[in-house]
Amino acid sequence: MQDSENNGNSREVIFTKAVKAGKRTYFFDVKSTRANDFFITITESKKKFNMGDDKPFYEKHKIFLYKEDFEKFIEGLNDAITHIKANGLNDGKADNITDSKSGSNPFTDISFDDEEK
Repeated sequence: MQDSENNGNSREVIFTKAVKAGKRTYFFDVKSTRANDFFITITESKKKFNMGDDKPFYEKHKIFLYKEDFEKFIEGLNDAITHIKANGLNDGKADNITDSKSGSNPFTDISFDDEEK
C-alpha cells in the first residue's frame, strides 16, 4: 500500500488557511501544478451525523481556482458582496429585500385573497 502523503496524484500544499464559520469550515489551500504554477482549492466542510449514528462525517465541497481566473473570480465575489451589503438582509430581517422590478418587498406584499382564486 502506498503512503498517502505523496502518491503522485496529490499536490504539495504551499499555504493553507482555515476559516471557521458556524457549522462550516472553509479551507483555502495554495498548491502548485506539475509546471510549478500556483492554484487555490477552496473547500467547504460541514460536520453531519447519520440518523441513529453517533459518529460524525464531514460533507465536503471543493472548487479549484486557477491563477488565470483570480481577477474575474475576485471581481465577481466583490460584486456579490457589495450587492448584499447594499441590498441584503439587515440582522436577519427581510426589511431591505425588494423586488428589483416592482420595488416591493416579496416577503410582506402577500395577499391571501389571491390564493383562493
